[in-house]
Amino acid sequence: MSHKYADIIIDISHEAIDRTFQYKIPETLAAEIGIGTKVSIPFGRGNHLRTGYVISFSDTPQYDESKLKQVDGICENGIAIERELIGLAAYMKEQYGSTMINALKTVMPIKEKVRGLKHREVCLLYGYEQCIEQLARYKKKNAKAKVRLLQELFQEKVIPYELVTGKLNISSSTLKAMEKEGVIAVQEEGYYRSVIKHQNDFDDNAYAESGTQKREIPNAEQQEVINRILTDYENGKRDTYLLKGVTGSGKTLVYLDVIEKVVATGKQAIVLIPEIALTYQTVKRFRKRFGDKVTIMNSRLSKGERYDQFERAKHGDVSVMIGPRSALFAPFPNLGVIVIDEEHETSYKSEYPPKYHAREIAIERAKMSGAFVLLGSATPSVESYYHAMKGEYQLLTLKQRAKESACLANVSVVDLREELRQGNRSIFSRHLKELMTERLQKKEQTMLFINRRGFAGFVSCRSCGYVFECPHCDVSLTEHFQGTAREKLVCHYCGYEIAKPKVCPKCASPYIAGFGIGTQKVEEQVKTLFPGARVLRMDADTTKNKNSHEQILSRFANGEADILVGTQMIVKGHDFSNVTLVGMIAADLTMFDNDFRSSERTFDLLTQAAGRAGRGDLPGEVVIQTYVPDHYCIESAAKQDYEAFYEEEKAYRSLMSYPPFGHMLAVFMESEQYNTVMQLSLTLKELAENAPKGQEVVVVGPCDATIARINDRYRRVLYLKYKDKDRLIRIKDRMEQYLEQSGNDGDCYVTFDFDPLTSY
Repeated sequence: MSHKYADIIIDISHEAIDRTFQYKIPETLAAEIGIGTKVSIPFGRGNHLRTGYVISFSDTPQYDESKLKQVDGICENGIAIERELIGLAAYMKEQYGSTMINALKTVMPIKEKVRGLKHREVCLLYGYEQCIEQLARYKKKNAKAKVRLLQELFQEKVIPYELVTGKLNISSSTLKAMEKEGVIAVQEEGYYRSVIKHQNDFDDNAYAESGTQKREIPNAEQQEVINRILTDYENGKRDTYLLKGVTGSGKTLVYLDVIEKVVATGKQAIVLIPEIALTYQTVKRFRKRFGDKVTIMNSRLSKGERYDQFERAKHGDVSVMIGPRSALFAPFPNLGVIVIDEEHETSYKSEYPPKYHAREIAIERAKMSGAFVLLGSATPSVESYYHAMKGEYQLLTLKQRAKESACLANVSVVDLREELRQGNRSIFSRHLKELMTERLQKKEQTMLFINRRGFAGFVSCRSCGYVFECPHCDVSLTEHFQGTAREKLVCHYCGYEIAKPKVCPKCASPYIAGFGIGTQKVEEQVKTLFPGARVLRMDADTTKNKNSHEQILSRFANGEADILVGTQMIVKGHDFSNVTLVGMIAADLTMFDNDFRSSERTFDLLTQAAGRAGRGDLPGEVVIQTYVPDHYCIESAAKQDYEAFYEEEKAYRSLMSYPPFGHMLAVFMESEQYNTVMQLSLTLKELAENAPKGQEVVVVGPCDATIARINDRYRRVLYLKYKDKDRLIRIKDRMEQYLEQSGNDGDCYVTFDFDPLTSY
C-alpha cells in the first residue's frame, strides 16, 4: 500500500531542526520509497536540496496541504536504514542526548553504496563448424585481432577478460563487435571484497599434526555454562548473561559452542571485541569453526570492504559478524545472540554523541530482535557485576584455566622505592632483569607492558625549567623517535608536532631532555640491556597501517621475537603459549588519574596483563613494579582476586553515590571563546538546580575541564549526580530545549554523557 506523506529527518545536526518534517510523496516514487530510504528534498526558504531519511508514513497532512513540499527524489547511492535500527536510534537519542540525525548515522556503519567488484569472462558461443567458418571469414578480412581471439577460444572455451585485454591485446571495441556478431559473450559475475587475510591461517579445514581435524572439546566447567545458556534458549528464555572466567579459562570456546547452536537454528550472531588488535586471533578461531560464514567490520577496512560486509550481513550470506563497537549495528535480519568479549573495556563507550555504551545498546537491540546477550570478562565492570549480584543478569563462572597443565601465573610485586634506596635507577627492577635474562636463555618469550606510548612524557630545559607545550592545547608535548631520524615532539591531542629543538627558546641552553617514560624508551633500553634480543613494539605509532596489528602479533606468535613491548593493546585477550614472563613497568600510571574509576581501570589492566603469562604448558611469572604496593587494587591484582577488589570498590562508590549506586550526567561544553563557554556553563547549572523539593540533584561545578583547551577550543564541564537516571534524562531534555530556544547557533558545542567512563 502506497502512502501520501512521508515524515523525514533532515541531514543537518542542529537542535533547532531536530524533528521530522512532512513531505508529499509523488506518485512516481510511491512504490520505491520505504522506511529508512535516503531521499533528497527541498528545504528552507530557498528550497535548497538537502538529504534526509524517511522515518514514518501517514495519509493525512499535518498542515495545510498546499504548503507541503514534495520529495524531489531518491538518493541513488543512499543506504536505507533498517526499521529496527531506526527504533534503536530513537532509543539512543532519548537515553543519551543527541540529535536524531546523529543517532541515525551512528546505527549506520555504512553511509553510501560502493560499486561492487565483478569477475568478467569471455565465452565462445559458436560450435566447432561455425568456428571454422567464422575463422575463415576473419582471415579473409585480415581481422587479425578477431582471428587471434577466436583461435584462443577454440582451445579454451572461456577466458578471463583481463587475459583477453591484457596478454592477447584485444580492444574493447573488438569484443563489442564480436558480441554483436553473436560469436562471443562477455559474462559478468559480482563478488565480494575479501577482508580475511592469511587465508591459510583461517582455513576451516585446518588439521592437527596427527592428520585428524582438531576440534576443541569443552571441559566439565565450560560444558555446564554452555548447557545452562542453551537450555534457556531452547525454552524460549532470552536473558543477559555475565560470564566471569579467570584469564585462560576458555571463555571463547563457550562463545563458539553457544553461537554454533544458535546459528544452527537459522539465527545470526554479533561478536564484539574491544580492540582491532584482537581481530586476528578471534577470527582465526571462529573461522576454523564457521568457515566463510564469518566476517569482520572495523574502521581499518576500506569503504568498499565495509560496504560488502554490510551487504553480506543484510542478505544472510554470513552468520557471524566480529568487530569493535560499530559491529553492533550489523543489519542482520534474524539476530539470535550478541556476545561482548572483555565487556569491562572503556572502548565500548562512544566518544561522540550519542555517547552510548555498547553493553546497554546490545541489551536493547536484543530485546527488539528476540535475542540474548552474553557478556564475558575475567574482570567484569563494577556495574555489570553489581547487576549480576542483584539478579538482573545471570552470573556464570569459570574458576579454572581450561588447559589442565596451565595454572595462574606466580605474581611478584616490586616496591620501586626500595629499588631506588638500593641504588637501582633503571626502569627495570633487579628481579625483572633476572627473569628476563632467564627467559632469553630458555628461548621463552616476555611481554613488557606500559600504558604510555612515545619516548618521554614531557621535554624540558634543565637550565631554566621551561617545558615545551602545544600552542593549541594546554598540554606538554611528548618526545618521539622516527627510526634513525631526529627526534620530534608531538601533541597526543591535536597532532601538532615539531622537530626537537637543539636549544631552549627561553634561555638558549642546549641542555634539553625528556622526562618520564613511554613504549619507545622501554624498547630502546631493552635493546641496550639485551643487545642480542629480538624486540617488537606494539602501540598506536606502530599500528597505523592496515593489517599492522596482525602482522606484529603473527610475528610474535611465530617466535620471530623474544620480547614484545606495548601499551594496553598487548594485554587484552591474546594467547601466546610460549610467553612465560609479563612485566608491568609502571603499574601506577593510571592509578591516580582524576577519575573515580582509576582504581578499577588499573586493576583491570594489571589482572589482564598477568593473565598473558603461563597459558601453555610452561609456568608463568608476572612482575608488577609500583610505588604503592599496599594499594588495594595492586594487592587484589597480584592475587588475581576480583571479589576482594569488588568489595573494596563497592564500599567506596556506595559512600560517594558513584555508579552503579547512583547515576551521573556529565555536561561537556566547548567554544572558541572562553567567555561564551563560561556563561553557558553557569546558565546550565541554574537549570539543573531549579528542581522541585525532594528531587534536587547534586551539582558539581561547573569548572574547567582537566585539559582546559584543545585545538584552540576552551572546555568546561558540569557534573550532576542523582539516584534515578530518569530524573537526569529529564534535566538533559530541559537543557536541550533551552539550547534550541536560545539559538546557540553553534557558538558553543554541548554534549551529554551519562555515567561517563572517563573524566573531562
